[in-house]
Amino acid sequence: MIKVEKISVNHLVIQSEGNIVSDMGNEKVMLNIENGKYYNLGKSGGDIWGLIDKPVLVSELVDNIMAKYDVTKEKCQEEVISFLESMYEERLVKVITQN
Repeated sequence: MIKVEKISVNHLVIQSEGNIVSDMGNEKVMLNIENGKYYNLGKSGGDIWGLIDKPVLVSELVDNIMAKYDVTKEKCQEEVISFLESMYEERLVKVITQN
């Protein structure tokens, strides 16, 4: 996997292995087996997590989240990419660059 500096709408993303995810109320929480950390993904983060169980373009992810929430495309893209970059830094998602 190539290290990326910034995630873009043209990248493919997928969940990394080694995470246990559970519903807690209306939110998802996750335990990463490798680092022993717990994460609260929240509602929208949980939605994103559910959509990246197989490789998906970030642009498609943004479209799916926009269909579910009342948000502008620009704001949605900014928030989704920010969330994915945080997850990437924690090694919770993988980013696949397309040739």
